[in-house]
Amino acid sequence: MQQLYNDFSHWIRRQFPFRVQKISVDAGFSCPNRDGRLGTGGCIYCNNETFSPAYCNRRKSVTEQLEDGKMFFARKYPDMKYLAYFQAFTNTYASFDKLKALYEEALGVENVVGIVIGTRPDCVSTDLLDYLQELSSRTFVLVEYGIETTNDETLMFINRGHDFECSRKAVEETKKRGILTGGHVILGLPGEDEQESFRQAGIISSLPLDILKVHQLQVIRGTRLACSYEEKPFHLYSVDEYIHLIAGYIQRLRATIVLERFVSQSPKNLLLAPKWGLKNYEFTNLLNNYLLRNNITQGELYNS
Repeated sequence: MQQLYNDFSHWIRRQFPFRVQKISVDAGFSCPNRDGRLGTGGCIYCNNETFSPAYCNRRKSVTEQLEDGKMFFARKYPDMKYLAYFQAFTNTYASFDKLKALYEEALGVENVVGIVIGTRPDCVSTDLLDYLQELSSRTFVLVEYGIETTNDETLMFINRGHDFECSRKAVEETKKRGILTGGHVILGLPGEDEQESFRQAGIISSLPLDILKVHQLQVIRGTRLACSYEEKPFHLYSVDEYIHLIAGYIQRLRATIVLERFVSQSPKNLLLAPKWGLKNYEFTNLLNNYLLRNNITQGELYNS
């Protein structure tokens, strides 16, 4: 099949001579806009239950969670190797010594061949980045930043607690150390239309990102966004609308950015809207068919 975009699954196969799988870890972190340092309540859309697998339990040690995850995946792929994915909340939000101990513990687990660290751009220090630079010289290290949007007004509205310039600086400081650097954005945030998303694609492309995750806005029960939506419903993209949007977004992205994800689907019991009724791979198939029919490829409308 023609490669229409720089796909993560192809990219990750080139990084290792064996199959790898991420195992999510909840290491007991919080966030600075939850614990009062910057604010309380977190981002208006955030409910961490939406991306915490059953084997992910903060009452267990990092090692125990990884061993549980290995058992979960080994039934299907007995020869799999693993990446420890520090995913829940802000996974650099602790003292340097604690962070180093947690990461090294994960890397000490048998068949764990690297780490992925999900965090906020306002929660990384020079000491930590210097350590991750050294660590990346001996194992696979990927730092993922929650950028969410490049629009400062939107960042304020969603209670993010930082501006886009903070994201830019964190990405640049990470990448200049030779550390694999990822970003995450949400399309369809309140007040952001197609034109704003296309503008964002150019700005995201200007960052020295290696990898990008994108997904649609979802309204999750138990969040402030859900309260707003139930009081006064706002527009959320249909499947067809989002496919059109993401296709245009891909066209405007730098071709060298690896695209890991275009969509996310939260558990049915937590998802208020939109209810597409599609698994992630089903959406990806629809998107690929749309791109093929319309002869759309990544970066064809990108202006450096």
